[in-house]
Amino acid sequence: MGSATANSTDVLVVGAGPIGLTAALELRRRGVECRLVDKLVEPPQYAKAVGVQARTLELWEKSGVLPAMLDAATSMFGQYVYRNGERVARLEMRLPPDMSYGFMALPQYETERLLREALARLGTAPERGVELLSFTQDDDGVTAELAGPGGPESVRARYLVGGDGAHSTVRKALGLSFEGGAFAEEYMLGDVEVDWSIPRGWSVRATTEQDGKVVDALVCIPLPGHKRYRMSMLVPHDLSTAAPGANEIAHGFEGGRAPELHHIQAVLDRLSPEPTTARNLRWSSVFRISHRIAGAYSGGRAFVAGDAAHIHPPTGAQGMNTGIQDAVNLAWKLAAAVHGTAAPGLLDSYDAERRPVGEEVVGRTVKAAATGIRIDSSDPYAVIRREAQMLVGYRGSPIVGAVDETLPAAAPQPGDRAPDARGLVRDIVLYPVRLFELLRGPGSAVLVYADTDATAARIDAVVDAARTALGDVAAYAVLADGVDAPDLQAPTVRDAAGGFREAYAATDGTVLVVRPDGYVGHRGTVADVAGIIGYAALVVAPERSGVLAPG
Repeated sequence: MGSATANSTDVLVVGAGPIGLTAALELRRRGVECRLVDKLVEPPQYAKAVGVQARTLELWEKSGVLPAMLDAATSMFGQYVYRNGERVARLEMRLPPDMSYGFMALPQYETERLLREALARLGTAPERGVELLSFTQDDDGVTAELAGPGGPESVRARYLVGGDGAHSTVRKALGLSFEGGAFAEEYMLGDVEVDWSIPRGWSVRATTEQDGKVVDALVCIPLPGHKRYRMSMLVPHDLSTAAPGANEIAHGFEGGRAPELHHIQAVLDRLSPEPTTARNLRWSSVFRISHRIAGAYSGGRAFVAGDAAHIHPPTGAQGMNTGIQDAVNLAWKLAAAVHGTAAPGLLDSYDAERRPVGEEVVGRTVKAAATGIRIDSSDPYAVIRREAQMLVGYRGSPIVGAVDETLPAAAPQPGDRAPDARGLVRDIVLYPVRLFELLRGPGSAVLVYADTDATAARIDAVVDAARTALGDVAAYAVLADGVDAPDLQAPTVRDAAGGFREAYAATDGTVLVVRPDGYVGHRGTVADVAGIIGYAALVVAPERSGVLAPG
């Protein structure tokens, strides 16, 4: 029996885990039609990924899913570290004062559920039991062959996104390399409750070391619920299997062998910081860890993201969060391409921006797997910012402006994350406003700062020029206290507490373009509107961008 007549969509997303769901959600937010397929008939109900970083929470605020995620999560405050039965550290995650969010734990199945609910509100649902068999490409799109409950089907899409995990069909079909290796150790996971006195929101890392090497390990991450944890530990001999071959991608859960409560209790008896009893085993599994990265993140009109592009140890909860950022970075660019507004090199910038991030995460987590997270800076907040993924940036990217070496070191430059700012005052609103509340839209935003009346009088002309060059962007005038601008037409907030000036090292006339993914694309001044036009040429199709400049 042949395939059904080809159906069409803008983007076909393969894999309905957190990365595929994020890609689909970000595409639908921008009016892009997509189909989301997954070969699993039911979504997994295990807590593969648990830790959620502050940068992910910022992106969830933009997409509108943050309140539901916060309701379902539990806080993470730090970690107790034990070695050979002695407590050697209490690592409290003291947060920098400029961060809007801390760290939290949320089982992956809950993350997926809430993303599915958000996607459903936009009229899209994952198609389960539907597998990608193969695909071909031409200059105009991708033809994918699917197999599902309704039989074989051909789907025509303009683009294809593979969020289909470590064994990605999309990556393999593209012929992308996936270089790296596997750890010889085998681990087991269990979701259990314990009756110990460890405070809520604290994780535990306990090891036994001999001759400087870890020979036994227990890591417990808090989960929502009463004294509930996801525990990981070395697998016992009766559950172990042969080490994977050199070219085998051995990453993730292994079917057929599930640890029982007595396996977990045996490890607790050896390594728990105090006598405790495990109970109410929700699920368990054996798993292996590899470390690999794709040789490229795209091929033609097909792209890979998340575990399809990079796999590594779970230390520091970097994997899912990195994958979510992959999806957000890619989705706004795909949306621009679908809508015909993308500059010729915009889609190529996905690999240029995200693959270096993947390389850094793989390298760092491989080292941390043996030693734990390194405190390698005299800045007490540097490690927190790094692990929270607040330092991820794209300076030097082909689609951001040039760095201005004359600015203070702390000034956000093109390619840097756009920071939040608090204490803004807006007419009609009777409470302080945060900058991120203004940046929740799906597009770019232009921010113009003025601390003199003369500069404020030029803002409308700058905003008009930016909209001509960049399209339908949000735009805000940010005025210092005391500036008088009664005729200003651009939406206005006042930097009453000086938070914006401090966060952006802003001076009179500073102009910033913030990309849809929350990164600075351009930084200039009201006197250099040509700089905005130059930036627009990097991201907007020439036929969709004008060159209007204020007189």
